[in-house]
Amino acid sequence: MLEEALDVMRHLWKGGQRSHHGRHYTVENARIYTLPDEPPEVMVAAGGAKSARLAGRMGDALCAVAPIAEVVEIFDDAGGKGKPHYAELQACWAATEAEARKTAYEWWPMVGIKGELMQELPKPSNFEQAAGMVSEEDVAATVACGPDPERHIANIKEFVDAGYDHLCIHQIGEDQEGFFNFYESEVLPKLA
Repeated sequence: MLEEALDVMRHLWKGGQRSHHGRHYTVENARIYTLPDEPPEVMVAAGGAKSARLAGRMGDALCAVAPIAEVVEIFDDAGGKGKPHYAELQACWAATEAEARKTAYEWWPMVGIKGELMQELPKPSNFEQAAGMVSEEDVAATVACGPDPERHIANIKEFVDAGYDHLCIHQIGEDQEGFFNFYESEVLPKLA
């Protein structure tokens, strides 16, 4: 389905009226009226072998949320070598680890959901139900929580060691200013 969607997008970016009759999508006389000068690059998300192969074959970049070196390797072997490897990782800065853990658990419990369940749940209510089975410890096992820069640095290094070269740090909670000040003074200088 994703492969066909990528084909349809790229077909439309060629300009003019386009039609597509595929297994999953039917597009009749569609047109993008304001075309970009160059077709946008498409990052393809992957969390396992099958999606990593598709991302490497059809994507312009890899996008992931877990530091799995095998996903990067499969992406590269399938045609993605030399293309960017993007990842998003979560952090929760707060004045104390206990406060950060509580905030991360309250705001972002889905990060503790294991396996492929996150890709399979069809409705928001299903996510809510699955998140109800997650503990604060489950969340803290994935999210760098609190004011210890070494915990945040270790989390970043997991992704770098797995082969990701572009990282987005997602601060969980409202204290964005505290997070930016902490990363500017305590985390980023140690990574330079």
